[in-house]
Amino acid sequence: MNPRLLKFVVYLVALCGIALLAQSRPAATRIVQTSEKSAIHTPAVLTPGLARIYSNLGPSTDAYNDESAEVISGPTSLLNFSLAYALPFTPKVDATVHEVTAPVVYNGFGANQVNFSLYSDTSGVPGTILAGPETIKNLPSFGTCCKMASWSLATPLAVSAGTQYWIVVDTPASGPGSDFYGAWNFVFPTPFTQASNEGGFGWGQQKTGYLQTAAGVFGTTP
Repeated sequence: MNPRLLKFVVYLVALCGIALLAQSRPAATRIVQTSEKSAIHTPAVLTPGLARIYSNLGPSTDAYNDESAEVISGPTSLLNFSLAYALPFTPKVDATVHEVTAPVVYNGFGANQVNFSLYSDTSGVPGTILAGPETIKNLPSFGTCCKMASWSLATPLAVSAGTQYWIVVDTPASGPGSDFYGAWNFVFPTPFTQASNEGGFGWGQQKTGYLQTAAGVFGTTP
């Protein structure tokens, strides 16, 4: 083959490969927005008698932004790509986690269920799973406020003061829930770092600017 023609063929193959790779990977951050479905806010319900270990939630009738969220999706969802996110928290005192609550919502596609877990920290991202995954079903609809998806731990988890942990929201790799398409609503604090796992390739730090997923961790303290 003519050397020039061979060089051109190699160039075309490489170019096609780059194009296909670009099509197969989503944007680094997937944010969805919607209009509020009801001006009447249902107050968030939290288990009474539990201490706040961590929370960035607002007042019960305005606990989070119901119009803006980070996409959570399973590998067989309409995106055909998994998107999972994690929010870090650091207890100020030694505590025992009894409940994790977050505005994770359903966006109308796939099974209405998602997984909650708690992880240790490894180099600034989720490391080893400590509790879960727990399947949470019948999530509220995207665009409503302020019902919460709540996980009551069957075996409460002891956490240490000054140690970073992670709340992870994801889906199963296969089976029921792997087709989930929904979202995790935001609050608007100062600039913040959380973590994302796109396509099951592993956790990486995610700079969120002024957007932070909302959640609360509750339990008992000494």
